[in-house]
Amino acid sequence: MTATASTTAPVADARALGLAHYAARGVLEHVLARHGATFQQQVALRAAITTDAPRTPDDLIAQVQGSLKADPADIRATLDELLAKQLLITDGTHLRPTDAGRELLAAAGAETAPITARIWGGIPAEDLAAAGRVLALVAERANAELAELTA
Repeated sequence: MTATASTTAPVADARALGLAHYAARGVLEHVLARHGATFQQQVALRAAITTDAPRTPDDLIAQVQGSLKADPADIRATLDELLAKQLLITDGTHLRPTDAGRELLAAAGAETAPITARIWGGIPAEDLAAAGRVLALVAERANAELAELTA
């Protein structure tokens, strides 16, 4: 009698989502650490860099909070860290990324690009589309639940 390998795909659930998130985040955090940056600093810096117009600190805090669901005081501390490292500068009432901030984000992106390609490579487009639909729905529902809890 021979054993057969199971071909049943795992069911997506909160644990599987969390494990995938933290595995991918762990890769990014490892790369960011080599550049002297944290995950939250990278998210805030990216928000400042990818905007069409300069943002106020409150605008950036709101955007990062929307992404990370982090405490606004912690995000403000992160902005202060980016200012101290001269990755952001104050320009009147706005914060602007510096060349050093842009370079850090570009360097971390260049370093993670081949890793990301290895992680995501070979996954069929239809699987990625299905996962994208499910993740968007989960995020929408979780954001609605969080809004109810914090109302």
